[in-house]
Amino acid sequence: MRLAELSERSGVSTATIKYYLREGLLQPGRRVSATQAEYGEDHLRRLRLVRALIQIGGVPVAAAREVIAAAEDESLDHYLRLGAATRALPCPEEPAEDDPAVETARRSVEALLEQLGWSSGPGLDMLNPAHRRLIDSVAALARLGYPCDTAHLLPYGQLAVQLAVTDLDMVEEQPTPTGQIEAAVALTVLYEPVLLSLRRMAHAEEAARRF
Repeated sequence: MRLAELSERSGVSTATIKYYLREGLLQPGRRVSATQAEYGEDHLRRLRLVRALIQIGGVPVAAAREVIAAAEDESLDHYLRLGAATRALPCPEEPAEDDPAVETARRSVEALLEQLGWSSGPGLDMLNPAHRRLIDSVAALARLGYPCDTAHLLPYGQLAVQLAVTDLDMVEEQPTPTGQIEAAVALTVLYEPVLLSLRRMAHAEEAARRF
């Protein structure tokens, strides 16, 4: 397809597509003349991923470029490419080590991971930004005096296990490894708001039932 058709099918303007090409977010098309190129289904799928990251997920262009680079790194095996792509999504900075609440949170999280049978140990927060975010969030609970011990966190972890199975089942529906990696990133960005919305709606239903 030509640029105009790619724009129409993706819902992304031609000017934005040209910007994504300049920024390396979209791979170049096949040149058919000095001024024209053809694009295929791979370009359409990539555009949808970039749109999910930037326009819907609010991911900065530089961070989106890192996500895509990780997804395309063929020096890694499939599992590592999946992890590298999702880890490249923006996360908070490392929690302050001199904050007592952070140490409390770290102990709770380490105990939680042990009960769930997940990877744990020193340095994990450096390898997995989601681990840093979890510690930071639990530390915020501790500072304000809300329950955040392992017993209170465990039901959330058990629900996350079930959600992970559902998520990876959806990822495996994609027929190619690259498609699976792109789906993992897009679904991470797009389904987190779905989960938040459903949780708040469930709160309203449960509150109506109880009160």
